[in-house]
Amino acid sequence: MIIKTDTEREGIRQAGKLLGEVLRDVAAHATVGTSTLELNDRAETLIRAGGAEPVFLNYVADGARTPYPATLCTSVNDEVVHGIPLSRTILKDGDLVSLDCGLSLDGFIADSAVSVIVGKRGDEADAVLLEGTKKALAAGIAAARAGNTTGDIGHAIEEVAKRYELTVVRDLGGHGTGKLLHEAPYIANFGAKGSGERLVDGMVLALEPIFTHGSGAIKLSGDGWTYLMRDHARAAHFEHTIIIGAHGAEIVTK
Repeated sequence: MIIKTDTEREGIRQAGKLLGEVLRDVAAHATVGTSTLELNDRAETLIRAGGAEPVFLNYVADGARTPYPATLCTSVNDEVVHGIPLSRTILKDGDLVSLDCGLSLDGFIADSAVSVIVGKRGDEADAVLLEGTKKALAAGIAAARAGNTTGDIGHAIEEVAKRYELTVVRDLGGHGTGKLLHEAPYIANFGAKGSGERLVDGMVLALEPIFTHGSGAIKLSGDGWTYLMRDHARAAHFEHTIIIGAHGAEIVTK
């Protein structure tokens, strides 16, 4: 399952292309006065119009009491990941929202996330947080080539966090994907060069650095899905699905 055939990789490319279009549209509609449920409904409409299926909807995770109830994860401010879209969660000027989505097209899966500041009132610290997390994703992708290791990816991501004086949320990380939403290997957003699993041509990975200004400690909310920062610091999350090649990684969710 870890190594994908040419046919599987092409299917994942097409899934990634559609997902990139969906997230770009949804992010553009993350505006003041919009509810996170409206964003969710927009994402689901676009996914189904493209002939695909949402893979987060009704997803059953290990240890979860109930399936995930939405198409999109909308994590606002101190929510880290898996925030559930709600009609009562109305975006305000200056909010930081992470939009995480996955879809399946003809049985092939792509997974991606982007974080945005709503409106015009975002402060400089949030801008740095977004820039650092996005740069860390680029650094992780640059390290993701055949012959390197998962530790090389984690090391590259962690070095960007240090440069921007940000904290890695160490309990969360990336993963393989493509035929199932979550496949091996797990990819921590920190690590030592040369450690971990060897990367080979044909692997499909979802890299997702998650950074914060605070301590990095998280807790699960009462809804059983949303992870929050224990110190209520804000967090940012960027993710791309990539295909490993001999000379570097191909981003399929641009």
